[in-house]
Amino acid sequence: MLILVINCGSSSIKYELFDIEKEKPLAKGVVDRIGDDLSTLTFEVEGDMRVDRKEPCSDHQRAIELIKDVLTDSESGVLKDASEVRGVGHRVVHGGEEFTSSVLVDDKVLASVEKFAALAPLHNPPSLAGIKGCMEIFRDVPQVAVFDTAFHQTMPPRAFFYGIPREYYLKYGVRRYGFHGTSHRYVAQKASDILERPLSELNLITVHLGNGCSITAVERGKSVDTSMGFTPLEGLLMGTRSGDIDPAAVIYLMEKENMAPKEMNAMLNKESGLLGVSGKSNDMRDLLAEIKKGDKKSELALEIFIYRVIKYAGAYSAVLGRVDAVVFTGGIGENVPEIKTRVEERLGQLLGDATAFLTVATDEELFIARDTYSVICGK
Repeated sequence: MLILVINCGSSSIKYELFDIEKEKPLAKGVVDRIGDDLSTLTFEVEGDMRVDRKEPCSDHQRAIELIKDVLTDSESGVLKDASEVRGVGHRVVHGGEEFTSSVLVDDKVLASVEKFAALAPLHNPPSLAGIKGCMEIFRDVPQVAVFDTAFHQTMPPRAFFYGIPREYYLKYGVRRYGFHGTSHRYVAQKASDILERPLSELNLITVHLGNGCSITAVERGKSVDTSMGFTPLEGLLMGTRSGDIDPAAVIYLMEKENMAPKEMNAMLNKESGLLGVSGKSNDMRDLLAEIKKGDKKSELALEIFIYRVIKYAGAYSAVLGRVDAVVFTGGIGENVPEIKTRVEERLGQLLGDATAFLTVATDEELFIARDTYSVICGK
């Protein structure tokens, strides 16, 4: 069975086609700069770039058309006809409290994704546009929504409630939701495979470090706490996001700088984190190069980054009581071994030799394809 995975951003769509019964990727690519006069389309088959071109692309539906066209191209494509695609899986960032697992898309699900756009205004609207585009172009093909927040719906109230009046939770849904759930689920299962022990018997700390960063306490296969909160802004220091900050400091800066809410939101999400502390870059590779040159601000950014990981992992070890493995993933987690080494040196003293420290390459697209297949086939 062929499953197409769609991951929509505000101005881009990543896509990957799988033969899911063999768990074999057949093709993948990106449509970038959606809305520009000339968008960029890439298409790869087994690591071989077959297409890299610029096309006019006004919106997400047009991008989906381009994806269908390149997949079915008579010379470079991998499909004879779009009807060979038997299911489309969509990454959707926010499912609120309503979705605890992946679901077949219907009118009710579409309405919910639109409703939760208020909680994820940068993420859910593009996902909704992508789903609607696929429903139009891959007509009569089942569409499945896979929610980043779903994995964290097993958190107990003591972990997801904030210390604010309960009425704001009841009226507006203000609570910790957590994100990167698909990645945390995937690497937790991979850790189970590596350790050759059932996931239901394991306590894990999964550490997703990329431009966005989060850490999750996984108890017997279920998320019981996670560092991202109401939005992906809370928790660890990230590429351009501040992570944890005293709310009073936000109010203080808004008053001193006469900043509007949108300006503060932009500062915390796009101008902070590694970029804000270093004044150089949000890219860890750039910072490591600057550190080699003796740049102290870049060194401080790295120190804060590692310290926050250690602090959260230490807290989650107390939550779990026993930690069988700490699992690193994401662009930084997989490719900057210095981070894992320094965290392991510190946490190893606390956790002891019984805890494994693993690096696992995440594959959210494969996991979305698996969930899509399971939902469609009722497995």
